[in-house]
Amino acid sequence: MVVRRPPGRRAQILAVAADRFHRSGYHQVSMTEVAAGVGITAPALYRHFRGKPELLDRAVRLGLDALACGLRGARTTGDLGAALAAVAVGHRPLGTLVQRDARLLPPARRAALRRELRADVALMTAVLRAGRPELPAPDAELLCWSALSACTGLSYQSAAPQPRRAEAVLRELVAAVLAASLRGAAAHPDPAAHPGPALIPVSAADPVAPGPPEPRPQARREELLAAAVRLFHQRGFDNVSTDQLGAAVGISGPSVYRHFDSKAQLLAASLVRSRERLWQEVDGAFAAAAGPEAALAAGLGAYVGFALRNGDYLGAMLSETERLAPPDRRVAVDFRRDFLRTWVGLLRRVRPECDAVEARIRVHALFALVNDGVRNRPHSARPDLGDCLLHLGRAVLGLPGTDGGRVPAPR
Repeated sequence: MVVRRPPGRRAQILAVAADRFHRSGYHQVSMTEVAAGVGITAPALYRHFRGKPELLDRAVRLGLDALACGLRGARTTGDLGAALAAVAVGHRPLGTLVQRDARLLPPARRAALRRELRADVALMTAVLRAGRPELPAPDAELLCWSALSACTGLSYQSAAPQPRRAEAVLRELVAAVLAASLRGAAAHPDPAAHPGPALIPVSAADPVAPGPPEPRPQARREELLAAAVRLFHQRGFDNVSTDQLGAAVGISGPSVYRHFDSKAQLLAASLVRSRERLWQEVDGAFAAAAGPEAALAAGLGAYVGFALRNGDYLGAMLSETERLAPPDRRVAVDFRRDFLRTWVGLLRRVRPECDAVEARIRVHALFALVNDGVRNRPHSARPDLGDCLLHLGRAVLGLPGTDGGRVPAPR
């Protein structure tokens, strides 16, 4: 007897896998769980896909194919906004799959993914410059990457908004980003020289960092926290050994355990320290401002300034939170939720016509735009990046610029 597979079974599997990876993180999802979500057995699932890596690869490719298809038909910036919004809503997990989980793919596939994204942005840039021929190519590319990043913010909302409403808001904020002018942006100093303290002191193992040859235990602990954030962001938690962590600060791998009981504890401590500094800087900016509008502008400046100095933390927060132990993960998620709620409430006070749904979409878009902006080369090396991100952040939030469209550089 021939057993016929239901039509669309592969598409159904990919939809379930993408949703599970999006919600729980790649490492937390098993093939058995995906199979159960589809209503089949694990052996039946393996007849369609060889394993989780192929599932992830195909799920990402499905979303990117939809994006490329939509962009190929775009002729105007309005078309670009419609294509980006449709993919953001119709393939909501795609943002987290690309930004968080795709780095777990084999190197050749990761390289192909980057090429596909660059090709998509090249299509967008050509359309944008056709309508705005005065735009320098680097500015046009930054605007297109920023619009793409802003739409991925929808992936990070815990609950999906009504599709038509979400698409309408996303089209509006994409239009605002693509209409922005970056001319005359004040040159921003190199992030390393940006005023304000670094998140964690530079490692004494760094050849350019002066310091005593044998730091005190507390100083060594701080160095390990800094090294952990950097290495976990760059390589991923599972690809960093205690030997590598120790070498980054000039000690042996086993010596790491004098300061932390486990690599997982080091990850948790490094993210806690980062969250504390982020909240300290942003809340301080809010508190010192006179009125909601000034508070929102000051908070935006503080967030951009923090991001410029601490891109490794933002990357680790995005990619490694799911690797925390359940109690630590709950704390991290609660912080993120409270942080978001604060911004949503403040935006609604500044823009009373903006309801909670729209405010959440815009705030998520802001964070995605800034977080990507400080880590996406070559644009992350722009000397005026801070001012550009502030300008684009105001556009995403739907706020008017100041001083003839200019916004002040972060302090």
